[in-house]
Amino acid sequence: MNPTDYSALDETLEAMAPMGPDLSNGLSNHAPMAIEAMCAMQRGDAVMPWFESYRHSLMPRRARVARLTDDNWRLAIGDQRRTEDWFEFFRNELEEHSWPEVLDTWAARLAPGLMAAATHGLIRTGHATRALALEDNNPARRRELADGLAYWAAEYLPLPAERHSPARAMPSQAIARVQTIPPEIRRGNFGAFTDAFAQLDSFRPFKDTLDAVDPSGDTTAFLSDLTATFARVFLVNAHDTYTTIAFVHAITGPSALRPLIPHLRDKTVHASLAYAWQTAAAMYATFGTRTDLSRYDEVKVGSKDELIDRAIACGDEHAIKFTEVCLREHAIKPDSVFLAAAAYATRMLSAT
Repeated sequence: MNPTDYSALDETLEAMAPMGPDLSNGLSNHAPMAIEAMCAMQRGDAVMPWFESYRHSLMPRRARVARLTDDNWRLAIGDQRRTEDWFEFFRNELEEHSWPEVLDTWAARLAPGLMAAATHGLIRTGHATRALALEDNNPARRRELADGLAYWAAEYLPLPAERHSPARAMPSQAIARVQTIPPEIRRGNFGAFTDAFAQLDSFRPFKDTLDAVDPSGDTTAFLSDLTATFARVFLVNAHDTYTTIAFVHAITGPSALRPLIPHLRDKTVHASLAYAWQTAAAMYATFGTRTDLSRYDEVKVGSKDELIDRAIACGDEHAIKFTEVCLREHAIKPDSVFLAAAAYATRMLSAT
């Protein structure tokens, strides 16, 4: 299959045009993301069978509230009721400006709220950007970029932070400074991940996390170090379905910046990387229980094709997206931890 054959994505994006960002179970609609990931892995043949089993969960678009303009959009940041208002706003922006210009402007504005919908706003934007970069006059893909940005804006969720001079550290060094919420004060039984992160508002040690790293150097090296670090966090700390899905997003969220970076100004990139680190660290502080990242159980890893086949056979959208991210990160900077993480995630999610 031609690696740039995204016809299956285009077909399903047209079918999903009336559908919003929600599933009937209240969770996020992962279909555009998982399908783009399958196309990127040259498995467009698997898209329609997977989509047919998934589409019954899709929900119609939310109702509009009021029109957004350049003068009033700030009032709607983080207002989950306004997804469709944001969608129309971004559709207009993409009509009036080039999509890289819109992307840079809004990535800069939205980066502090990168935790939006447990990073799904950024992730959906990243998948849309990669597809659009392959064919930038494609209406369905432009609409999907508008949907991704709209989800990010409506679900915008900043994390508590105090600004200092950034430490001269990479994520693999700074992770030792991230304190996890002690068991005696940690609350449980949260339905949504974003509800759990509210604990960080009163957890004083987390407020220093944002500036624990310095992302102003080599962008590729920083992001590779970040994703590899949290692949180790994942392998050590994911012990059930809930924590598996939580820690998956500590890697897929930051990695979603990669497709955006070629289209962003350096200032936007460096700020986004700092918030990506903070977001991943928030997952660790909230759900982490083990701090020794050097020891994790051996995971049997097959070939690249075997990893892809198992993820698709599993059918879980997180397994599919995570496998694509791990293989992409491994291709950029080889590290066996990515392959082990992909295999472990699929194994854990296949048991649900």
